[in-house]
Amino acid sequence: QVQLVESGGGSVQPGGSLTLSCRASASMYCMGWFRQAPGKKREGVARITRAGDRLYANSVDGRFTLSQDTLKNTVYLKMDSLKPEDTAMYYCAADPNAPCYVMPATARYSGQGTQVTVSS
Repeated sequence: QVQLVESGGGSVQPGGSLTLSCRASASMYCMGWFRQAPGKKREGVARITRAGDRLYANSVDGRFTLSQDTLKNTVYLKMDSLKPEDTAMYYCAADPNAPCYVMPATARYSGQGTQVTVSS
């Protein structure tokens, strides 16, 4: 069973920054993040394929940056200019093979989640 270990998250004021990281126990075709706020549906945030192809949700494009270290099977989500509406539980997700289902938030593997709270 593949494990995804997340770190980062926390509380920050609007306009602040946070970085999330996620390490997979095996090489994945794609990795990324989805989020879920209380009372709302899951929302894909960003994903990157092992080849480096990135995709961002419109709501975070230009503010969030996804990078990876393929030797460590690790992805990093740098979140800048955070807004209160970014508050949610963020889950790392991954698929071992194409196609990638991280953005529909239906990937084969997901982590335990890490809370991000943006509030003044």
